[in-house]
Amino acid sequence: MEERLITYDRQAAIAYAHRWAYGFNPSYYNYSEIGGDCTNFASQCLYAGTGVMNYDPVYGWFYRNANDKAPAWTGVIYFYQFITRAEENAGPFGIEARLSECRPGDFVQLSFDGTRFSHTPIIVSMGRRPTLYNTLVAAHSNPADYRPLSSYPARALRFLHILGARS
Repeated sequence: MEERLITYDRQAAIAYAHRWAYGFNPSYYNYSEIGGDCTNFASQCLYAGTGVMNYDPVYGWFYRNANDKAPAWTGVIYFYQFITRAEENAGPFGIEARLSECRPGDFVQLSFDGTRFSHTPIIVSMGRRPTLYNTLVAAHSNPADYRPLSSYPARALRFLHILGARS
């Protein structure tokens, strides 16, 4: 079976982020009380924009239910590793990028201690010349929508530019 490239629907991902930023889609478990819900929310947004999962039990990116999901669906580091993987297999993919290379619908990961990345918001709006002040995000764990990236006390940031998905 031949792989098919899928265009990332950034507007669908952003619309999903706005719809659920201050609530929880009942189709997904809320992990806020057991480690945080930020990457689960980011994955939901990304899925809304791609419509495809990767069901590899170890290295995939999928959600069936609270107890049957890939580590990359809810784990910050695993989400990063999945998105930036070299393998051309099913699911969304992208690259680590500079802020200036990002667009709404991309993701940012934050490190509050300067060593371990622990938060994954989605970018929902950016100025024509993006800065941390005019780049606005939506996130879970601490629910937010249109929150300036500059308002987070992060010591390190990395940006994930989504290129598309493969089915």
